[in-house]
Amino acid sequence: MTNAAFRELMDIRGKGDPESGAVSISGADPVFSTRFKIGETCASVLGAIGVATSDIWRERTGRGQQASIDARHAAATLRSAHYLRAKGKDGAYELLGRDADAVQSQNITQPWQSKDGRWVLPHFGLPHLRDRVLGVLNCEPTPDSVSRAVSQWDALDLENAIDEARACGGMVRANSEWLDHPHGQALAAKPVVEITKIGDSEPEPFEVGPDVRPLSGIRVLDLTRILAGPIAARTLAEHGADVMMVAAADTPQIKNFVMDTCHGKRSCFLDLATTDGVEALQALVRNADVFSQGYRPGVLNARGFGPEQLAALRPGLIYTSINCFGYDGPFKHRGGWEQVAQTVTGICNEGHPDHPALLPAAACDYTTGYLGAYGVLLALAHRAREGGSYHVKVSLCQSGMFIYRQGKTDFTESDMDLSPAEIDAIQIKSSTGHGVLKHLGPVLRLSETQPGWSQPTPVLGSSAPAW
Repeated sequence: MTNAAFRELMDIRGKGDPESGAVSISGADPVFSTRFKIGETCASVLGAIGVATSDIWRERTGRGQQASIDARHAAATLRSAHYLRAKGKDGAYELLGRDADAVQSQNITQPWQSKDGRWVLPHFGLPHLRDRVLGVLNCEPTPDSVSRAVSQWDALDLENAIDEARACGGMVRANSEWLDHPHGQALAAKPVVEITKIGDSEPEPFEVGPDVRPLSGIRVLDLTRILAGPIAARTLAEHGADVMMVAAADTPQIKNFVMDTCHGKRSCFLDLATTDGVEALQALVRNADVFSQGYRPGVLNARGFGPEQLAALRPGLIYTSINCFGYDGPFKHRGGWEQVAQTVTGICNEGHPDHPALLPAAACDYTTGYLGAYGVLLALAHRAREGGSYHVKVSLCQSGMFIYRQGKTDFTESDMDLSPAEIDAIQIKSSTGHGVLKHLGPVLRLSETQPGWSQPTPVLGSSAPAW
């Protein structure tokens, strides 16, 4: 079975429908308590990744593959950190506790009613961004204090004030209102995965060998954090890519997310505020195939690591940009998170009959990550056949719009989830620098090269900055 989401992604691939039987998508929503078809939509993206991976496998071997994905398993990946467990001293696997800041952030990163009767979601994610929002609201980080502070503002005024403070948040909009907005119109004019040729280079065919995987020999630099970007790179690692995660030693992270999104990667520390850090990253780029980044637009250009700059340094590079609001329109400079994308695109507006509410899973983040990986696979195939450097662009808001246009389904108010037996069937165990972990494995099934990670989640900074 395929659906409109899958067909939209095949249009981006530009090669028509895959062969009969090449991909199978089973299962259906609801999996969680939401009207939105987040499991089916995610399954469509993973099915498209299967097709794109099979295209590359055919380039290497002359053989295609069959791909299959269950929408219930795909839905589980949209909240994979929820199923992460660590082996305790008694041998039992236990849910990892979250630090107090993370719990506090979740409790107050919600829609709150404003003075004009509308709703606003201020985002209190990382400490420096939380402090900026608190500065705008002049309140304490508690639900009662945030509620009172938001009620003193008109919604659009507060959204603009948060933007001016370089913090994150958004006014709750209906989907129709978003599509009428200049920024929604700018995004609607673009495909959900945008692939642009940004330089010329010779073709780089995929190597052929007896023990290859689809992405064997492909080197990926991952300069992203907290969900969408790390998921894109982790997905490439599932198919054999050598992924190096790059961050400064003092970069704020959320430990549980790092542990869950970095399977199959290596990790090094580089400080791009130093000459040594810049030169070390340039050296890595010269021998890389993919450069994936999640900075606000313009930040890396100022340091010499923009797309055209790196395409000149390494002709044939696939440059991948992942952010919240996309790359065109009046909001393109804004930072954002999963909850902000849901808020502005209309998803949050329909979360509950009586008031806006967030999805029970990080569907925009994970879907965006998978879409980014899909774009990289397509761009690598273009490079193999035609040569060239390419810029792949995906965003959380585009993914929110993509999810919204797949329609809705009915669900009961009772809590829904996969059964313990279903989760156990798709979990694996890994011995890591963090101890033994039990976590979701890859859920896409391929007939010849089953996805998997060649190494476990690393400790941050545990590798030298070298291929």
